[in-house]
Amino acid sequence: MTDTRTPTAERPATFGDVFAVAEFRVIFGSFGIFMIGETVKMLALSVLVYERTGSGLLAALAYVTGFLPHALGGVFLLALADRMPARALIVGYDLLRLAVVVVLATGVLSPPLMLGLVAVVALFGPVSSAARTALLPEVLHGDAYVLGRSLLSVAAGGTQVAGFAVGGLLLGLVGPYGALWLTALTCGLSALLVRVGLTRRPARIRTAPATDAVSTGAVGPASGAGGTAVGRGRGGAVRETLRVNRQLLADRRIRGLLLAQWLPGSLLVGAEGVAVPYAAQLGPGASAGVLLMAGAGGMLVGDLVVGRFVAPARRERWTPWLALLLGVPMLAFLAGPGLLPAAALFAVATAGFAYQLGLARRFLDAVPELRRGQAFGLVNTGMMAMQGLAAASAGGLSEWLAPGVVMAVAGAASIAATLTLWPVLKPAAHPR
Repeated sequence: MTDTRTPTAERPATFGDVFAVAEFRVIFGSFGIFMIGETVKMLALSVLVYERTGSGLLAALAYVTGFLPHALGGVFLLALADRMPARALIVGYDLLRLAVVVVLATGVLSPPLMLGLVAVVALFGPVSSAARTALLPEVLHGDAYVLGRSLLSVAAGGTQVAGFAVGGLLLGLVGPYGALWLTALTCGLSALLVRVGLTRRPARIRTAPATDAVSTGAVGPASGAGGTAVGRGRGGAVRETLRVNRQLLADRRIRGLLLAQWLPGSLLVGAEGVAVPYAAQLGPGASAGVLLMAGAGGMLVGDLVVGRFVAPARRERWTPWLALLLGVPMLAFLAGPGLLPAAALFAVATAGFAYQLGLARRFLDAVPELRRGQAFGLVNTGMMAMQGLAAASAGGLSEWLAPGVVMAVAGAASIAATLTLWPVLKPAAHPR
């Protein structure tokens, strides 16, 4: 007899289903603490560097130094997410962050050395993030996994906002050095929570001889039809990361799902990249912060509503239409709407980011279990790289075109990507 509390294709998982799992509560809580700590750290470091150098450029570099190396780490080190036990990786990275923050808080390093140290440590950020994400389908199953992904996205946005608020308060009360010492406490708390609350699991890849196939569902030898072999644990981490990234991208099904997760949403980020000049042209009473907060709010609401209240099968059917929603509202920026209408358009557009929830289970099914860590890391790395390129391209276009026109171009590019990827975004006629 079926348990009526179990999520099915007809009934989405509930928050109760997800938070009833103790290990998910640990993953969720430690992730929130991690995000708040990272946001406060980068804010405090930026203020500290500015106070010591008086350079706006170095202060800006201080703020992004912790994020820029993610792309390099994602390209060269992701194999570690499958070659090392997840709990040890996450705890180790938290303790490494703790050591770095303590060094920063002592003030013994010059600003260039501070930036260099943060950049080197940030190379391992994508590995820890990939290990955490790959744990999710091991503790949550079926639609609970999709809702768990949604809740982590909500936590990422919400805790960043909280981090800015807490960071601003701490900077006013205890200054940048005091804020860094308190950030060190968050690193230790996150490490302790993960160490005590998560079960020890072995690394996914422990031996060298076997191979696992990256194919459309079958696992077999390298010569099997329709599959691409991925070696297990052979060679150094850098070489293995590059090899497996190539092999994941060579598989047609996985490549299509990666592009579907990267392109429609990342192209929309180009519109956010010109929010400041758009608000500036509206007059002194307008603030880009209103537009960006509306965008963050729309994304959070979209993830919550679609993840919690839309049945799994319907969510997958809605996937291409939600992706299309990303770009369509942005076309209205050709008319130069005022601040409040513009904020409403941003909120509606970013609610379309919920389309990625409809791809979550399909991507999980497509990648080999032994390569989940690297595959999820590749999603995040590609997304960060695409978003950076989109924002930079939009900034370049704004030198020749009005900001509203650039926003409409970003929307049109997102629409074009969605239409091109429609066969991938649309679920199979008979989903499993």
